Amino acid sequence: QVQLVESGGGLVQPGGSLRLSCVASGSLFSIDAMGWYRQAPGKERELVARMHNDGSTNYADSVKGRFTISRDNAKNTVYLEMNMVKPEDTAVYYCNARHYISDYHAYDYWGQGTQVTVSS
Repeated sequence: QVQLVESGGGLVQPGGSLRLSCVASGSLFSIDAMGWYRQAPGKERELVARMHNDGSTNYADSVKGRFTISRDNAKNTVYLEMNMVKPEDTAVYYCNARHYISDYHAYDYWGQGTQVTVSS
């Protein structure tokens, strides 16, 4: 089992910055990648950014150039640095830890979510 605890959400003005943190604990040896998803009201949960254990990253097109994912393995923590935020970034952000079972299947662990609201 893996436990994930997010922090750092809140209210931020358009154009501002925010940093989310996620501390992982438990059976971390099984984790192949960590990342962030978000879900806005009335919309499906979507991938924001993911970092694999080899350091490779994936970003949603909508956040490329504005958001940066990073990891501190010594602290078992993954971060999402959010810059130049827009109102459409408003959502609940979830930390995710993924274990790949095969090329086509994965098992996901989720945090409880943290609200990010972008508004003036």
